[in-house]
Amino acid sequence: MPKMKTKSSAKKRFKVTASGRVKAGQAGKRHGMIKRTTKFIRTARGTTILSAPDEKIVKGYMPYAR
Repeated sequence: MPKMKTKSSAKKRFKVTASGRVKAGQAGKRHGMIKRTTKFIRTARGTTILSAPDEKIVKGYMPYAR
């Protein structure tokens, strides 16, 4: 069988943790920060863990991620 291909966009945006969850950067922080609340900006720092349905989609893009 030939090797399966990993989506290049997915491997740049997501990492799989040791427990198998998918880590991603926070959404909604590229521009328009003036109209965002201070609370939103503060809580959206760093990375986040994806929800189970989104995780399933991303894992389909990255067949060899462990």
